[in-house]
Amino acid sequence: MLNPVEQKVGNPGRPLRILHTEAATSFGGQEFCIYKEMIAMRDRGHHLELVCQPGAELGDRLSQDGFTVHRIVMDGPGNFLRGVAFVRSLLRRERFDVVNTHSRRDTVLAAIAARLARTPLIVRTRHLAKPINSLYAYTWLAHRVIAVSRYVRKQLLEGGARPESVATIHSPVVLPQVNVDACVRREFGLPEDALVVGCVAVMRAEKGHADLIDAFHLVSTRFPQAHLLLVGDGMPLFQRLQEQVAALNLGTRVHFAGRRNDIGNVLTACDIFALATHREALGTVFIEAAGMGLPVIGTDVGGVPETMQAGVTGLLVPPRDPAALAAALETLLADPALRRQMGNAGRDLIRGNGLFSAERAADQVEQVYAHWLSELGRLPRAARAAI
Repeated sequence: MLNPVEQKVGNPGRPLRILHTEAATSFGGQEFCIYKEMIAMRDRGHHLELVCQPGAELGDRLSQDGFTVHRIVMDGPGNFLRGVAFVRSLLRRERFDVVNTHSRRDTVLAAIAARLARTPLIVRTRHLAKPINSLYAYTWLAHRVIAVSRYVRKQLLEGGARPESVATIHSPVVLPQVNVDACVRREFGLPEDALVVGCVAVMRAEKGHADLIDAFHLVSTRFPQAHLLLVGDGMPLFQRLQEQVAALNLGTRVHFAGRRNDIGNVLTACDIFALATHREALGTVFIEAAGMGLPVIGTDVGGVPETMQAGVTGLLVPPRDPAALAAALETLLADPALRRQMGNAGRDLIRGNGLFSAERAADQVEQVYAHWLSELGRLPRAARAAI
C-alpha cells in the first residue's frame, strides 16, 4: 500500500482547526520543526493553536507570531488529570478537527483528552530515532502517525505499526538568513587562506564531536591551513571537548563558538560541513548546510542518508570511525574543485527542487490529514456544520 503522502489526495477543501501539543520546554530541532510547520500551515489558511508547558520557548516564539498558546503544567499525576480536563474542554469548545502531538508526555495527555472529546483525527509525529519501547502511543492513543524520515517509519513498522497508518514527511527546513556585513572568519581571527570545517550541533555525546576532533587531528598536519569551527553548547561535554582539544595540541586550530543565532553567517564562513552523529532521525542541519552551498560529510546512520545524495552532494562514512571520517575530510580538503562541485549540487538539490521546504512539508501534512479524515469517515467539523 502506498504511503498516503505518495497518493494523489486532494486538500481538505475547507480550512482545518488544528491543535498541536508539545511537552518540551527547550527549543531544539523538534520544536523548530513544529514552529516551521505551524507557520506554513497558517499560510495555507488553516487555524492552528498550541498547548505547551509554562516557560516553553516554542510557546514564546509562536505567541510572538500571533498564535494562540495555551500553557499547562504536564508533570505529576494531579497536573496530568487537570491537563486532560483542560484539553478536553478546549477541544469541545473550539471544535478542533486535528490534534497533532509530538512528545510522549503530551501525547498521552492530549490523546486521552481528544478521545474523550471525540476529536476527528489524532496524529502523533515521531521525531526521534531512538528504539521504540511501546507502540501504545502510536496505535491505541493516536489514530495515525507521521514519521520525519523513512528510517523512523521503518522503526515504527518493525515495532508493529500498520503501514497504512504511518506516513513519512521529512522535517521542513528554512534556510538561515545571512548578514552580509558579518564576518565570522574575522571574528575568530582565521587567516584568509584558512580551510574551515564547520559543525553545528548541540553538544551531546551522540552527536560525535569527539570523533570529529580525533579525525581533524589525523589530517591537521597535512593541512596546516585547516581549522575546525564547533558551534553549539551543552555541559558537561563542552568542557570535556575543550580538554580533548588541549590534549591534542589543537588549541589554535579548533574554535568553540558556543550557541549562536546567526547560523547562516557561520555556514558561509565554512568550506566543508561535517557532523559525526551516532544517531539521527533525519539531520536537518545537513540540509541547511547543503542549501548554503557546502559539501557535507555525514555518518551512515538513521535518516542522514535521506538528506543528501552520497557521492554527489557529500560523503557518507561509518559512525564512530574517526579514520574513515579523516579520509573523507582529506578528500575534500585536498580538492577545491570537488568541494565546489558538491556544494553546487547540494544547493541545486535543496534550493532548486525544494525537497525539504516548509511549503512542501505543509502540502504533505495537509494531504495526509485529508486522506486520514476521509479514511476514518470523519468530515472536518466545519464541513459537518455546513451540512
